[in-house]
Amino acid sequence: MRQALWVTTTVFISAIAALAAVTKSQANRLRDAALVLHEIHRAPDRDVPNELWAKAECIAVFPSVKKAAFVIGGEYGKGVISCRRGTDWSAPAFMILQKGSIGFQIGGEAVDLVLLVMNDHGMSRLLQDKVTLGGEASVAGGPVGRDARAMTDAQLKAEILSYSRSQGLFAGLDVSGGVVMPDRDDNRDLYGADVSPADILVDKRVRTPEEASGFISALRRNAPPGE
Repeated sequence: MRQALWVTTTVFISAIAALAAVTKSQANRLRDAALVLHEIHRAPDRDVPNELWAKAECIAVFPSVKKAAFVIGGEYGKGVISCRRGTDWSAPAFMILQKGSIGFQIGGEAVDLVLLVMNDHGMSRLLQDKVTLGGEASVAGGPVGRDARAMTDAQLKAEILSYSRSQGLFAGLDVSGGVVMPDRDDNRDLYGADVSPADILVDKRVRTPEEASGFISALRRNAPPGE
């Protein structure tokens, strides 16, 4: 009887953790990430090639990466990532992007950044405490347009392809030297202290929050914003 009560209590506590409310800042990040993807999909001449999108193991989106924030030495980008699981996508995990020196930082302008993780090795790197782009994980600016057959050798070999959007323009971007890591605070607050990025992205131990439905729809490339 006591054991049954302990099991019931444990399940109840786990359910509470799984149903933790999405904060306003988390919801805004998921919404902004979805809007970035929809804007990319609306640019048929400057889009991520369909075959690369279909092959990507995971996709991370960092909306409004602040170029100037990094100059004063701090964190400068927060985003979300989801990994492909069969025909659908995992619940999102929250991520942080940092860098000590980046070629595109000028003034106070912000850019949207999208990372396509192209293989299992790149995905396993991102599940670590932190990974240096161009170091532990190879990265290259991704090709744009509907056809990926013109990819360079560096792009073909890269584990991660990166894209940026600034002032309505969409292009590949080299972010070598950037550091990507899980956003421990937001992941813990939403999914619980005992849930790792692998639990979220690979093992699917958590359900997708309702507030992430727009982001997941955008990953499927088949729904307008807000749906």
